[in-house]
Amino acid sequence: MPADIVFTEDTLRYISLFEAVTKTSVIDCMDTENKLVYVVEKGQGHTAVGKKGEHVIKLKEKTGKNIQVVEYSDDPVQFVMNVFHIYGPQKVEIEQRENITHATVTVDPKLKGRAIGKAGKNLRIARNIVNRHHEIQSISVD
Repeated sequence: MPADIVFTEDTLRYISLFEAVTKTSVIDCMDTENKLVYVVEKGQGHTAVGKKGEHVIKLKEKTGKNIQVVEYSDDPVQFVMNVFHIYGPQKVEIEQRENITHATVTVDPKLKGRAIGKAGKNLRIARNIVNRHHEIQSISVD
């Protein structure tokens, strides 16, 4: 069972702002320390980002936070690929490890450090957003 999604008042305001700016539908929004991660309907990723990233730039100016847009997919492999989109994912392997489901993402070697983030921060955010939509409890970057 994927994690429950609970929105705070702030998160609801961020969703409302995002939908007003991008004219797309938000499925999920995760508010982290310095990043907002939006999950949009399948097929709405490019529209949400805007031409040359104009929507993302406008939202960053309004919120003071970095913006990540992830296109939803029912397919767990594709969804993980979409979460790691900015790091040049090459493949995703999902396997059972005892009682947890683990995904290994192979990214562009030059971007591996950024995919993991300082003290694993980006990897933690990615794991949390994936776990909210699919039965994947752990992720590693290869």
